[in-house]
Amino acid sequence: MADGVGRWDRRAVLRRTALLAGGAALGAAATSQTTWIADRRLPIAGGPASATVGSRHQEVGSGTVEVAWGVRTTERLLALTFDDGPLPQWTPMVLDTLEKYAVPATFFLVGVRAREHAVLVRGRLGRHEVGNHSWAHHDLARMDAHAAYDDLRRSHEAITEATGVAPRLIRPPWGHLGGAVLHAAARLDYRLVLWTLQMVEGEFPDDPAGHARRIVADVQPGTILLGHDVGTERRLVALRGLPDMITGLRARGYTFVTVSQLLRHAAVV
Repeated sequence: MADGVGRWDRRAVLRRTALLAGGAALGAAATSQTTWIADRRLPIAGGPASATVGSRHQEVGSGTVEVAWGVRTTERLLALTFDDGPLPQWTPMVLDTLEKYAVPATFFLVGVRAREHAVLVRGRLGRHEVGNHSWAHHDLARMDAHAAYDDLRRSHEAITEATGVAPRLIRPPWGHLGGAVLHAAARLDYRLVLWTLQMVEGEFPDDPAGHARRIVADVQPGTILLGHDVGTERRLVALRGLPDMITGLRARGYTFVTVSQLLRHAAVV
């Protein structure tokens, strides 16, 4: 009898195990199906995440877009960049300093500001480069491909009109990327440029020289350095220390180039 009970118990356990396993498999399949359905809250085509606009032919210029944070190089090269301008308060100060030290830079301009303050940059960008930083500094990563393209195209036209040069680079506000931004950038044949190192003004209140020393110490060959020629008062720490930054980096053997010049020197990392 004990053996019979044992055999029955073993059969019951095996049956129960099989049922549990089958239930787990069904549960996993249901979860997988639920996840797949939930993911459809992000449209297969359209919306900010998707880099497509549907099943029809994609109008995307050359059909490729590259993203650069910096370059891998043994040469002591760096690209100095400024975002968010132009505005009267600080842009002339930056341009005056760069002119005094014969330093080229890349300015990622906001389209509406370029249109309203074209006089600030017209005729002053000979050694410099311009990029597109959106029409009004709204978050492109929250737009669908059509809205992102319209925003960047409008800014592109304003920057071209203000500077006499058509931008070939884009830096999205806050560095926010989404599929729609990639799609819009490809349509405009832009290269996407982010940054390797950013000014840290908040760490050096009222200490331009200290901030300059920090940046000089942190720069490595191939760095794309992010600054701003618009913003809150604290950002003036970086701009007031710009002469020390320039001389300090040159003392370390660095040469300043535009972003496009830097990108030609090595593969993007």
